[in-house]
Amino acid sequence: MKVNIKDVGGKITKDNATYILQDNNLLKNLTLSSTFLKPHQSTRGHSHADLEEVYFFTKGIGIMTLGEESFPVEQNDIVLIPSGQFHRVINDTDEMLEFVCVFQKYDRSSD
Repeated sequence: MKVNIKDVGGKITKDNATYILQDNNLLKNLTLSSTFLKPHQSTRGHSHADLEEVYFFTKGIGIMTLGEESFPVEQNDIVLIPSGQFHRVINDTDEMLEFVCVFQKYDRSSD
């Protein structure tokens, strides 16, 4: 199955003042998700005891917090998130920050 990084398909699972999340759950074990982080917003941050994630930044610039470290991210950056590692994305600009995530499926209702 083929999808485009600008439209991963699936359904919008959250649309609020902070971000828009779109999850493609067509695979059995993995979720492909797009996040559109609105200007001057941040994700709440979280960790997963047994799950790794990969973030592909596709548009904009921002700040990624990974554990105790924070660093700038921009279009074309990829961040590898080890299991158990706290992670958070901050958009401190006037533009949308967009990234695509790949992770093992889990119950997102706790996020």
